[in-house]
Amino acid sequence: MAKIDTLRRLLLIVNKLDGGNKYVHSSELLAYVEQNMRIRNGTAPYSLRTIQRDIKDIDDLFGIVIKHKKDAGYYITEREQASPEKYEELLYNFDILAALDAESGLSNYVLAEHHRPTGSTNLIQLMDAIRTNYHVEFDYTLFRHDNKIQHKRVAPHFLKESQQRWYLLAIDEGKLKLFSVDRISNLSCLTEDLFKRDKSIDVENLFKDSFGIWNQEDIPVENVVLSYDALDGKFLKTVPLHHSQTILTDTENEFRIKIHLRITNDFVMELLSRSRSLTVIEPLSLRKQIHDVYTNAIKRNS
Repeated sequence: MAKIDTLRRLLLIVNKLDGGNKYVHSSELLAYVEQNMRIRNGTAPYSLRTIQRDIKDIDDLFGIVIKHKKDAGYYITEREQASPEKYEELLYNFDILAALDAESGLSNYVLAEHHRPTGSTNLIQLMDAIRTNYHVEFDYTLFRHDNKIQHKRVAPHFLKESQQRWYLLAIDEGKLKLFSVDRISNLSCLTEDLFKRDKSIDVENLFKDSFGIWNQEDIPVENVVLSYDALDGKFLKTVPLHHSQTILTDTENEFRIKIHLRITNDFVMELLSRSRSLTVIEPLSLRKQIHDVYTNAIKRNS
């Protein structure tokens, strides 16, 4: 339990310092961590000395450098290939798990989804290989080729979660490729086989024009204009379809948006999941694609 509490504190510190203010006074940081830890397990008072130890651990574990400016407070100076959004998401996911901790008492009130992203059993080993720059070997199942098995030896660089699945981004034969972790088996970490990390990979922009994990450069980036009724619009305002979403019309009769991305199969499936009032304005090719899906579905279910 002590190790879990330590990790909670580290994530809370990062979350607080990644907030709207550049500097956070030590008393404010102390109060924030104390309050959140007390909610979880009634922990003892948090001290300035503990903060200083935790800050060193944050640097060691996350590559985040935190310093203190006199009369201003603590602030983040450097991040190792990180962004605030990533650590806020990390903290959010960790809090959901913490809420289910029997000792926290919150499991009686927090109803989380009963699922784990598929392939999560290999995550710890893959994270360690990424952190230490070890090559990994595994067997990979190709669903689109009658479950054919390919043996792979790759240089792992990143992990990405999308739609309850984890994906490994790795250099395979000189190219950056994506592997669904749930299709990886017989994973082994080659501790004697180090690789040099490719720091030129712009992971922040890698999926900028895509929905989910598909980044097929042969598919053009297009403007997509979609129209919904006002009810669906309320949901799309709180959870946008894509980071590029802009609102064109927001009235009691129509909610119209524009997004800019590659029209992949994942994106089409997402549109179908909220299509009660959907009208595709443009492009016409997407409109036809949605039409064909429903036409075929009617034939199958008539």
